[in-house]
Amino acid sequence: MMLLIDAGNTRIKWALAADASKPGQWLDYGAVMHADAAQLADAWRAAFTTHAAQGHGAVTRVLAANVAGAAVREQLERMLAAAGNAEAIEWFASIPERAGVKNGYRNPGQLGCDRFAAAIGAHALAPGRAIIVANCGTATTIDAVTADGVFLGGMILPGLGLMATSLARNTAQLPQIAQGGPLPSGFADNTDDAILSGLLAAQAGAIEHACMLHQAEDCLISGGAAQYISPALTARVPHQLVDNIVLIGLHAAVVHPDHGGADLDRPC
Repeated sequence: MMLLIDAGNTRIKWALAADASKPGQWLDYGAVMHADAAQLADAWRAAFTTHAAQGHGAVTRVLAANVAGAAVREQLERMLAAAGNAEAIEWFASIPERAGVKNGYRNPGQLGCDRFAAAIGAHALAPGRAIIVANCGTATTIDAVTADGVFLGGMILPGLGLMATSLARNTAQLPQIAQGGPLPSGFADNTDDAILSGLLAAQAGAIEHACMLHQAEDCLISGGAAQYISPALTARVPHQLVDNIVLIGLHAAVVHPDHGGADLDRPC
């Protein structure tokens, strides 16, 4: 089996996959907030035991993308050891080429490893098509991949929640919007809905602009805020929601490694 880990800015997500599985086909999956990362050891131990007993064998490979810093890296290593697995974590890094995707960044190592993994995941899901992949989390990243697998670059903007918090903190009379309510559209008739309508329009507008620039044939949207942003996209942007695009990319990187022997143990 293989363990895939996506340590983002807010949550740590993981998936356990059989060796012969296709990207996105997982035996088990979980996610915790950073404050609850100590729970990972027990969750992993239980998953390893359950699926090994079902005939999938032991975990022989661990691949992780970490954009949350050195302390989280060390914590993940401790949690893996506490789960009883002796495999060293392979730290996924942005390199010039991997899994059929060429990194077109001016300095390939400067690209966030989560963005490179998301590009690999998008290309694996829609090969031979020009793609925009939007990962809508703490930050929203919007990246372009060509039909033949060249990562062209992208855009980064504050995520939906970060935009809302910034607006509430820096504008004296505007309240923090409540989450979980109905989503407004167009011109709202109250301040809270007007804020949310504007935020959704900004996020959706950036994605639509990227699709137009790239003449995208597919638009894949992932991340915690994707479910809110998706309805704000117009009919001009056919798209699909994809859960955990970074984990899918890590899975594809294991299935199609072709990294040419480059150093994969650099921090993101």
